[in-house]
Amino acid sequence: MQMRELGHDGLKVSAIGLGCMGISFGYADKLSKQDGIALIRAAVERGVTFFDTAEVYGPFVNEEVVGEALRPFRDRVAIATKFGFNFADGKQLPGMNSRPERIREAVDGSLKRLGVETIDLLYQHRVDPEVPIEDVAGTVRELIGEGKVKHFGLSEPGVKTLRRAHAVQPVTAVQNEYSLWWRQVETNGILDACDELGIGFVPYSPLGKGFLTGAMNKEMPAGDFRANIPRFQPDAMDKNQAFVDLLKRVAAEKQATPAQIALAWLLAQRPYIVPIPGTTKLHRLEENIGAASVRLTAAELNEINQAASQIQPAGDRYAPAQMAMVGREAPVKEEA
Repeated sequence: MQMRELGHDGLKVSAIGLGCMGISFGYADKLSKQDGIALIRAAVERGVTFFDTAEVYGPFVNEEVVGEALRPFRDRVAIATKFGFNFADGKQLPGMNSRPERIREAVDGSLKRLGVETIDLLYQHRVDPEVPIEDVAGTVRELIGEGKVKHFGLSEPGVKTLRRAHAVQPVTAVQNEYSLWWRQVETNGILDACDELGIGFVPYSPLGKGFLTGAMNKEMPAGDFRANIPRFQPDAMDKNQAFVDLLKRVAAEKQATPAQIALAWLLAQRPYIVPIPGTTKLHRLEENIGAASVRLTAAELNEINQAASQIQPAGDRYAPAQMAMVGREAPVKEEA
């Protein structure tokens, strides 16, 4: 597996990571704890060194699975987790909470569940509209000084918030949705800021929450969060099939799969991009890892971009309540 560097402060990880959320949260086909551990360890054996989780996945149980799975390989892997949602007495409450005391509580809980002394990459999961980002970044800076955290990240920030955070504590990586059918980061200033500031970029849902693999049908099983997403409504899926058809056409020419072409396209966009596709199946894990060996020529990339530019994605990527939490700017800190 090739390695890539996120940011300018030495976080080197495998070119393809593993998003672990779906192992125990969000989708209908969750794995048992032991099967989840086995899948994560299979990823390590195949060269993956970057694993993504969050306290809200479960909540809490996903961190426990990831921590137990990676304990024998701690010196070989980087673990990313996230804070930012609201909890009390072990239960999730509505809204966000990135107040300094809550960040510290979240980090202590994550360290315990993961069974580690230091979190390799700590993201704010979503921008808290009540807390200035300077307070968030300053708290993470203190945690880095205390040895509890190594690197700071932001997930789905507004570009102004990203720049303000980076001025307080250098941001190692931004995590945003990014794929062939969701490319807003190319035009909203986020990728430009990463270029300028030397920040790594971690696309989640790089396979369009499974749609770009070409293996989905319109029947959503009970318990699958995609059932409420506008982009996964039957009419939208019919229109978005054009993306899958494009990927299948290129894949046939490259003797690859649509998923591999989708991931290879992302890898070609920037040398600091590290996608984190998720899966619960070993053969899909191996397929995703194989994307790191697929090379798209300049002509092939141009072909894909030209064809994709003719396709208008149908449906938003989240329901309105979730869309309200992305690309948000933190409030400005008032002077004392």
